[in-house]
Parts: sequence; structure tokens; C-alpha cells
Amino acid sequence: MMYSAKVMEHFANPHNVGEMPDANGVGEVGNQKCGDIMKMYIKVENNVITDVKFLTFGCGAAIATSSMATDLIKGQPLSEALKLTNKAVVEALDGLPAVKLHCSVLAEQAIKAAIADYYRRQGIDPTPIVGEIEDCEACHCH
Repeated sequence: MMYSAKVMEHFANPHNVGEMPDANGVGEVGNQKCGDIMKMYIKVENNVITDVKFLTFGCGAAIATSSMATDLIKGQPLSEALKLTNKAVVEALDGLPAVKLHCSVLAEQAIKAAIADYYRRQGIDPTPIVGEIEDCEACHCH
């Protein structure tokens, strides 16, 4: 299984790692079976993600996709962050082995879960904005 230099860099030196006590949106997704669990923290001001952190328990690809996803949404309006797809995360990392693609789906879902939590805290139903958050059971972990 070959990983790109970007995947290795984000795995070895992940960006935006840690907890965020003052987060106003927190999302956690994962699957106990495959062992990949991602927790995403966002700080939102004027509908813009001003800061983002993550904690990921999982393989190198899970850590790399979390790191890249946080880089891609930091400073973005919520509407843009919601458009981030797992495909865009994979492309930004110069690809992932097929058996690790579910890690990028987890990163996308963790962002959606954090944004949904942010809207809930504002008293807004997130479902029409964020959509359904996929259960990781469907990710066919190996």
C-alpha cells in the first residue's frame, strides 16, 4: 500500500490537532469496528470557521485526512465548508489507497457533524442545511 508524500507529511506532522474547550461546534463520527474515530471542533464567528481542531483515533490515513480537511475548511464560510467532499480531501492529499477511502468520508462527516452541532446550539435545525450525517457502518471498513 503506497501513500503519497502529502499523506505521509500530514500523518507525521498533522495540523490543527487538539481539543478546543471554547468550540461552538463539536462533531464526532466513527466506527468502533474499524477503530477510526474522529472528533472535530470548530469555532464560528459571523458564519466563518475561524478555528478548527481535531482528535482522531485511527490509522495514518485517518489522521492525514483529518489534518487536510481542517486545513481546507479553516477560514471558510460554513456554506463553503459544507461543500467539502471526501473526494476533494483525497485529491488534496494526492490520492489514497482504495481501502483507505473511508477515512476521507469520515473526515467529511466529522465536519458536517460539527457544523450541525453549531447550528443546534444556535437553536436552528441543522438537517435542512447540513443534510443527513452518514453512519460509518456504511463505510465498509477493512
